[in-house]
Amino acid sequence: MLQAPRGRARVALRRLAVATRTMAGAPTVSLPELRSLLASGRARLFDVRSREEAAAGTIPGALNIPVSELESALQMEPAAFQALYSAEKPKLEDEHLVFFCQMGKRGLQATQLARTLGYTGARNYAGAYREWLEKEG
Repeated sequence: MLQAPRGRARVALRRLAVATRTMAGAPTVSLPELRSLLASGRARLFDVRSREEAAAGTIPGALNIPVSELESALQMEPAAFQALYSAEKPKLEDEHLVFFCQMGKRGLQATQLARTLGYTGARNYAGAYREWLEKEG
């Protein structure tokens, strides 16, 4: 007879269920889709991990904007954004703005934030840098 999970297993199962529902709250991109977008030059990647994490390794071509800075960065004037990040500020109508972090949580937060600010093409790479490193690194 099957018994309901107890203790730590029960807590882990509950967290997994919450995480699954939350991930559904923002559009995602899979690793094969990300590969295709990168190969065609159609994706803009944003690494929302800390500067220290990104300095240790990132997906090639990604712009590092820590999630703690993202809201102010996306609301900057284009010239200020260019001066601070040495890159063109994304436009509200840009497609395939892909946000990622180490495990997925900050990438999801960044995607939701960007979409709230009107960036309709914002998507979360749910596999995150962890998956990229494992499969591409």
